[in-house]
Amino acid sequence: MEINPYIEKAKKGDQVAFTYLLDYYWNEVYGFMLKRTENETDAEDIAIETFSKAFDKISTYNPEFQFNTWLIAIAKNVHIDLLRKKKTSLFVEITDEEDQQAYNVADTSPSAEDELIIEQNLSQLLQFIKELKPHYQEVIQLRYFQEMSYQEIAEQLNEPLSNVKIKLLRAKKLLAEIIQSKQ
Repeated sequence: MEINPYIEKAKKGDQVAFTYLLDYYWNEVYGFMLKRTENETDAEDIAIETFSKAFDKISTYNPEFQFNTWLIAIAKNVHIDLLRKKKTSLFVEITDEEDQQAYNVADTSPSAEDELIIEQNLSQLLQFIKELKPHYQEVIQLRYFQEMSYQEIAEQLNEPLSNVKIKLLRAKKLLAEIIQSKQ
């Protein structure tokens, strides 16, 4: 399978090519970082940041090297940066189990907005969205329910615009997989 045409299209700003590259290499980058960090949230954050940086700097990619090797090198650097930030900040580390317990405590009763959505036959979609991780739920909520622009979301979340775009791409892909698995 020849990946270079997609890389060349991505260099020209082709969003379909970016999406293809993200889908094609996501599991490899995420899996590599999961082994390194042993933390799903950190691995996911690093993978998102990796693709964000790679897509911002894709014009610097040297085709003499494998694309996945280039992505892994970026991921390693992002991981090192994350470790440095954790050392310098007052950060309380919680385990995935504690995180899940906190998530389960969250009020799952429908809000007034949820009831309106249910009345409009969107309850099933909302349930699928609730199966996503909270940070994916948030970007979906901001983009499609509050109708914020990518730039507004980036400002609200205090994240780079490219990270927001990657998170939304990933959230939509995961949501589509959830919907397909339920039908």
